[in-house]
Amino acid sequence: MGIIKDRFKEKADAVGAEIKDLIKEHGTKVIGEVQLAQIFQGMRGMTGLVTETSLLDAQEGIRFRGYSIPELQEKLPKYEGGSEPLPEGLFYLMLVGELPTEDDVQHLTSVWQRRSHVPNHVFATIEALPVTTHPMTQFVVGVMALQTESQFAKRYAAGMSKKDYWEAVFDDSMDLIARLPRIAAYIYRRKYKGGDHIQPNGLLDWSGNFAHMMGFSDDSFKELMRLYMTIHADHEGGNVSAHTTHLVGSALSDPYLSYAAGMNGLAGPLHGLANQEVIKWIFEMREELNTEAPTGEQIAEYVKKTLGAGKVVPGYGHAVLRKTDPRFTAQMEFGKKHMPNDPLVQTVWNIYETVPPILQSLGKIKNPWPNVDAHSGALLVHYGMVEYEFYTVLFAVSRALGVLASLCWDRALNFPLERPKSVTTDLVKKFLKGEDNVWGE
Repeated sequence: MGIIKDRFKEKADAVGAEIKDLIKEHGTKVIGEVQLAQIFQGMRGMTGLVTETSLLDAQEGIRFRGYSIPELQEKLPKYEGGSEPLPEGLFYLMLVGELPTEDDVQHLTSVWQRRSHVPNHVFATIEALPVTTHPMTQFVVGVMALQTESQFAKRYAAGMSKKDYWEAVFDDSMDLIARLPRIAAYIYRRKYKGGDHIQPNGLLDWSGNFAHMMGFSDDSFKELMRLYMTIHADHEGGNVSAHTTHLVGSALSDPYLSYAAGMNGLAGPLHGLANQEVIKWIFEMREELNTEAPTGEQIAEYVKKTLGAGKVVPGYGHAVLRKTDPRFTAQMEFGKKHMPNDPLVQTVWNIYETVPPILQSLGKIKNPWPNVDAHSGALLVHYGMVEYEFYTVLFAVSRALGVLASLCWDRALNFPLERPKSVTTDLVKKFLKGEDNVWGE
């Protein structure tokens, strides 16, 4: 079937048998308690999913199969002459559960190169949209147009056995990941570069080729893309894009449909669009203050003005994290290495020194620290990618690695249709009055 597919199947069979035994022996045990506030306030903190690929700790940040971001930067294979991890290696780790070798990563790169052809009708569908259309809308439309290539959809329609679902999802996921950089780069060149498109370079890695097709030849920008694609790939299963992909996939929608649904969630201002909002906020601050290098005092006043207007400081706070996002730190270290004197990057660092104490002084913000979105835009602007509306598309390409690896596991473990119970406010009030059997049990 293929080296990686065989290894994945072997791992999935073992984990599936283990889960079956866990459910048989411990299936009736209670794992946490649901509070009334949680069912009204976004299900925050409710344990309701199993996601194998990564786990988010409130204090330590994201761990991919147990490895922190600094550990991944050390242990994952690098591009020849580079120092940042290759996202191919992270995908292998999330999928198989083991650190890959150099050969494993090179194999995965070559597989994605072979699978990367995008049919012409996909480009024609994108071209049917006004060029002014938001890049994320164009991107999701392109993914939906690509759904014609779904092996899962074809095989399911032909009467595929349930035991083969995982294999069709695996093939679709590999094809989709391979093709996404081509679609995203096409949209970038269409919208911002007058439709002057750049053909793929089959000698480059997945991220390096993406940078090449967008028109960036700087080796350090390719390194940034490798880092960016790695650290944005996954953030356990409860975030909007991951959960949506999982939820839609549980209906046996194919990976193209499931991923497109997840990316519509990523496009929201409270999720992936936040990286766009951060750089927009900084640009507006610099324009109002009439300086490219605002002082700490100027930043503090502008932050207070933002908060006083009932707005949030974009890039600060996280639903789970209670410390500085390790993904922010990784990008900050990249900036110190490659662009320590860049005024915009220095402004991001000054904001980092200024904002948390102000938010802490309010006394009601659980996490005053920066998240991943607080830094990424400044690094991109340094290399000339000033089109901040496109930043969420970069996020989307990266996030495919995590959500599609998880989708492969969902089908390999035969997870069922997701269907949580919902109640009405009237029913809640009856419960609080002590009326019997209001839940219909």
